[in-house]
Amino acid sequence: MSIRIHQLLLLAILTFFLSCKSDQNKTEPGVAVTGSELKFEPNWESIKKNYKDPEWFNNAKFGIFIHWGVYSVPAFGSEWYPRQMYMDTATFTAQLDLESKGPNATFLHHKEKWGDQKEFGYKDFVPMFKAEKFSAKEWISLFKKSGAKYVIPVADHHDGFAMYKSNTTRWNAVNMGPKRDVLGELFKEGREQGLIMGASSHYAFNWSFYNKKEHFDTVDPEYADLYSPKGKDVTEPVSEEFKKLWWDRTVDLIDNYQPDILWFDFYLDIPDFADVRPKIAAYYYNKGIEWGKEVVINDKNFDHEAFPEGTVIYDLERGKLPGIRKLPWQTDTSIGKNSWSHVANWESKTTNSLIDDLVDIVSKNGNLLLNIGPKADGTIPEDQKQILMQIGDWLALNGEAIYDTKYWKTYGEGPTEVKKGHHSEGQNKGFTGQDIRFTQKGDKLYAILLEWPDNGLVNIKSLSSISEYAKDLKIKNVHLLGGKENIKFTRSESGLSIEDLGEKSGDFAHVFEITLGTP
Repeated sequence: MSIRIHQLLLLAILTFFLSCKSDQNKTEPGVAVTGSELKFEPNWESIKKNYKDPEWFNNAKFGIFIHWGVYSVPAFGSEWYPRQMYMDTATFTAQLDLESKGPNATFLHHKEKWGDQKEFGYKDFVPMFKAEKFSAKEWISLFKKSGAKYVIPVADHHDGFAMYKSNTTRWNAVNMGPKRDVLGELFKEGREQGLIMGASSHYAFNWSFYNKKEHFDTVDPEYADLYSPKGKDVTEPVSEEFKKLWWDRTVDLIDNYQPDILWFDFYLDIPDFADVRPKIAAYYYNKGIEWGKEVVINDKNFDHEAFPEGTVIYDLERGKLPGIRKLPWQTDTSIGKNSWSHVANWESKTTNSLIDDLVDIVSKNGNLLLNIGPKADGTIPEDQKQILMQIGDWLALNGEAIYDTKYWKTYGEGPTEVKKGHHSEGQNKGFTGQDIRFTQKGDKLYAILLEWPDNGLVNIKSLSSISEYAKDLKIKNVHLLGGKENIKFTRSESGLSIEDLGEKSGDFAHVFEITLGTP
């Protein structure tokens, strides 16, 4: 009898201990993997000490971004439709929409087509978002053919609708709208086809995204879990309650989908979120250790260094860098000139300009994250498909000059300047036949012509016999990928000159594979 009591007592003690351990592992801000696995503490000193940029990210070079959600239903303006449909005065729009002098065009459009914003609000688009033609297999197969190595679907946009099976909000794609785990299906298919899968979170801006006025449904308490708990004061700082919502939502996404890349949008960079940034970085990086894989955060550091250098991959929205950055970085831009999400008047960039951007970015140690905007029914518009397939065809021929390459001693040469910073792409001019970019791999140097020269003549000044970059190098042979194998060349103090390129190799950037040696 005493032995039995002793056993029961030991069992009770063990149960109590396990219960306490379970409580300790509940997800609170700043608490990550416990015990011996803990490596990253929730402070920048610890994160900088233990973090390193994953080599796989730097080698991948090209990824696909996907903006798809409830905002794809109205297909008007942009993915900011849910914000702009409530912008009825210049006062509210002054801070983030400087072009607005009165009621926003989207506000007027919505009122005319869908009705008064009190009666038909953004929430009423949710049942219309059916995604009836969505096929994760078709999407991922297309991305594979495009040559992309990683995919980042938007998991949470500013609108507050989660594109996955959320345990923190009823406003998610499993409960409403498509009634499918969109993110989960893409992750499963992507990983089966060998792609790296990430997720983007734009949810921080949900706090200030919607205009709160009595004549809008945004003030209805019943929908505060979609339109955010913020009041009508546009200057109200982010509340602790909302930061907890953000934390729980982000941790839920991390824990249940184990993304290889976690991409954050600009609003997380504001001072109100300063305390949670090192906490979520430590949590996520410790989770990577737990999962046995290298994971990485992408962030914009919008206006200031919110995430210190050496803790994340720096991301530039619709912009590039004018020169080499020795730490890996990324440009995120859209195929669409005028929107990230599908809109009726979508304008696509040219394949030529996008391939030139990819080459220019890679030559400076960056990656290109290229966005598509599917329709609400889950189909990808034909023009976007065609562009992705053309990029894929180009990479199938020239990918050795892109994937797994390193930047050279100089990114390139030519007359065309590239503007620096977020939202600077509209200031850039098209490249010319004199614009050349370099990458390298082993004993191969790749000189990439961004346009075919009109006169058929090429002179690469950076490879002259007296160039600071190449004077100690021997050039063994030159091969045009997809074209002539042994191109005749001469080398002098003015450059490496080629007079007979042969036939034009395709419609886009042209790659010389140059085999190097030492004198």
